[in-house]
Amino acid sequence: MNNSEPAIRLRAMEPEDLDALYQIENDRDTWDIGTTNVPYSRYALHDYMARCTSDIYTDKEVRLMIENADGEVVGIADLTNFDPKSMKAEIGLVIQREHRGKGYALATLHALHAYASHTLHLHQIYAVIPLSNEHCIHLFRQFGYKESARLDDWLRHDADYEPAVIMQFILS
Repeated sequence: MNNSEPAIRLRAMEPEDLDALYQIENDRDTWDIGTTNVPYSRYALHDYMARCTSDIYTDKEVRLMIENADGEVVGIADLTNFDPKSMKAEIGLVIQREHRGKGYALATLHALHAYASHTLHLHQIYAVIPLSNEHCIHLFRQFGYKESARLDDWLRHDADYEPAVIMQFILS
């Protein structure tokens, strides 16, 4: 983290995060950048939270809430598709709309990379990003990710398919 980034804290999900999780997961604007295209009920999200162990070896993923200095949830960071043999995981990052453009994404990348490297001992993190999401691609490049592949017709957007880019960051 550098001095121009806001202070953030990554932490495990708590039951009181249900409303924030509900809001983020049901934001239709983020459905095109992920693999979800259906709304989640509070019950389904509550059940997910109850079953989640926060152990990447058990769940093959870890989901962390992003808090700002005031303790307000500003987003969610995920490490998913964990491969324990190759020690790699896919990163997912959503900053809530009202908190975008304030440096939280870059600060989260710094914190998440420190956690992935020093605690989880991952070798690499990668992101699959729609080629049309220039802002996200710029953010990851700014952080030091390298483009490793372009995938034609990889992500479905409405009735069409669009290309995606895979960006990698080698931690060790």
